[in-house]
Amino acid sequence: MADASHDPRLDGAPDPSGLMRWMTAYWESAALFAAHRLGIFRALAEEACSAEQLAARLNLDVRGTRMLLEACRAMGLAAREREAYSLTPLAAAYLVPGSPACLGGGLEWAAAQWNSWSQIDRAVRSGEPVERPQAHLGEDEEQTRRFVLAMHARALGVARGVAPHLGLDGCRAVLDVGAGSGAYAGLLAEWNPTMRVAALDLPGILRHTRELIAEAGLADRVECIPGDAEEGQYGASEYDGVLFSGVLHQFPAESIARMLRGAHRALIPGGRVAISDVMREADGGSAVFAALFSIQMLLTTAAGEVFAAAECVEWLKHAGFVGVKSRTLPPPLPYTVITARKPE
Repeated sequence: MADASHDPRLDGAPDPSGLMRWMTAYWESAALFAAHRLGIFRALAEEACSAEQLAARLNLDVRGTRMLLEACRAMGLAAREREAYSLTPLAAAYLVPGSPACLGGGLEWAAAQWNSWSQIDRAVRSGEPVERPQAHLGEDEEQTRRFVLAMHARALGVARGVAPHLGLDGCRAVLDVGAGSGAYAGLLAEWNPTMRVAALDLPGILRHTRELIAEAGLADRVECIPGDAEEGQYGASEYDGVLFSGVLHQFPAESIARMLRGAHRALIPGGRVAISDVMREADGGSAVFAALFSIQMLLTTAAGEVFAAAECVEWLKHAGFVGVKSRTLPPPLPYTVITARKPE
């Protein structure tokens, strides 16, 4: 007798598990965001407790609290011994507010992108961003503050892995173009006691950058310079190092070319330029993160997208740089670093 549940048309069909996983991938993000907003990670860092105890402490529903704790446990963020829940080392390191490596700001920023990502179809139809880029670049004070603090939390962790590959050690005067929160500028100054760093960005961004630099005790060696990175006007022969970290993907190719020419003018002979960014693979393909990050640019910028490392190499050569070298950093860092120098 034939198996009524068997459809011969599906013989040899690919496993659909991946598709089914993607259909509900946002469930994990939503659970993570909710646990952060409700203060669950902070509470469990203070004391392991049962779902009932945690619900009482945070004024939550017991049933909902237990379900969310079990979701966190399944995701590797919480552990349970008998009835008591506690944080795993992963959650304790990165999800407890106030901890040195806390990614809370990044979580809040990612959660704020939820509405934009639900409108990808609109952006693909129109080619226009679904949110005003100017809003988080100084136009809206609160959005700008959230953006800068979120980028700072993420950049601090990333910079420690990327900075050793930039080739800027030994420089005495470095320009950080599109410095954002100043995470890289501050780290370079901290690691190189004789280095002075100029952090260039829009005035609305720098209001918050100055505060973060001052908190790090580096205000005497990191100078904040108001300016529009896209214009490529960085002075002439003032620096022996120029850094573009996570900034070029926000702009179209013609702007990037102009910015690199500006970097060339700003450097003294023999000066070095370093670029760190998410880039497409050499064959023009994209890893998942790079491909999705490009969509983030579609949603939030007027003309930004992820470019290929080979394109960047050519832009540098056309700007007059020599000794161009490209290196894709090892996982989990999804970045490529390209370095070059201005001829003597």
